[in-house]
Amino acid sequence: MSPEKIKQWLLSLQNRICQMVTDEEGERQFIEDAWTHTQGGGGLTRVLTEGAVIEKAGVNFSQVHGRALVAAATARHPDLVDCPFEAMGVSVVIHPRNPYVPTTHANVRFIQVTRKDGSHHSWFGGGFDLTPYYGFQEDCQHWHDEAKAACDPYGHEVYPRFKKWCDDYFYLKHRNEPRGIGGIFFDDLYEWDIEKSFAFMCDVGNHFISAYQPILRRRKSLPYGERERAFQRYRRGRYVEFNLIYDRGTLFGLQSGGRTESILMSLPPAVEWKYDWHPEPGSKEAELTEVFLKRTD
Repeated sequence: MSPEKIKQWLLSLQNRICQMVTDEEGERQFIEDAWTHTQGGGGLTRVLTEGAVIEKAGVNFSQVHGRALVAAATARHPDLVDCPFEAMGVSVVIHPRNPYVPTTHANVRFIQVTRKDGSHHSWFGGGFDLTPYYGFQEDCQHWHDEAKAACDPYGHEVYPRFKKWCDDYFYLKHRNEPRGIGGIFFDDLYEWDIEKSFAFMCDVGNHFISAYQPILRRRKSLPYGERERAFQRYRRGRYVEFNLIYDRGTLFGLQSGGRTESILMSLPPAVEWKYDWHPEPGSKEAELTEVFLKRTD
């Protein structure tokens, strides 16, 4: 399995996700920004803003080289300290305008490190998760049905394992609450051979599209008002807190000297923090935390 083959598939995934977004948006198009990394490689950032359906979406491809793995990676691989690496992947964040459409995030990535003896150590990572503001049971079930469908060909134990990993990872410890309803998350995947791992990464990317597009299409035209928008801005604050405090991808990008504009494109365009605010008991806003932001099989 050559890194070039993986790169070409990632570029095709970026194209397909951008097409999915523009198909549902209908008005705005992505702007494209090619950039280079200081130590080698670079990327292709695509961002769509101020659309009728999509307030902000970013779909990034990057392929960067470095002289040594950063702390965000060597904390899990101390034997690879000071080893050169190549990392490539696609990362996606979509912030819809309509509060009834959930925000979503996905990424798939491949990292190859050259040990000091010249041998290679490679692994895959990624997943997708959903962050609703107003919950719909059928949307949540569809999302996890697609996540399970991506995993089942690789063993019936894969989905429960990666679902739990996602629930554990996308958790705001300082708030004692999950960021959203989860999905699947995996990292350091090298227990399978590289062909199987690559095939799994491909299935995760493909199922992200079939998981999110029907939800976006179903909810994008629902009527809403300022109350819903204000709640959306408030809940987006949790998204920002997670990305800046816990997110490994953000930390890896910043520590490795990545392009700041591309790394932080994941942040929503309009956010609001309120001091000690709580939704009205019994309201649809309260339902989010009381019903949907609970670990569910």
